[in-house]
Amino acid sequence: MAVKIRLRRMGAKKAPFYRVVVADSRYPRDGRFVEEIGYYDPTKEPSVVKIDADKAKSWISKGAQPTDTVKELLKKEGVL
Repeated sequence: MAVKIRLRRMGAKKAPFYRVVVADSRYPRDGRFVEEIGYYDPTKEPSVVKIDADKAKSWISKGAQPTDTVKELLKKEGVL
């Protein structure tokens, strides 16, 4: 099972809100996921990022690969 840490799009049309989730890479973007570890709201100024660092480090140590966007968010939060 290839596990990824990625964004799950929520919110209304033209008002995106993302949840940072751990999901099997074979599932659709907004489909089934294993665990929710945070959220990202780019519509606010400045953008709001809240990620549970312990859960993120735990999943990365288990082999989960963050996507490019999530990797930047994790660096911003000081997790990586």
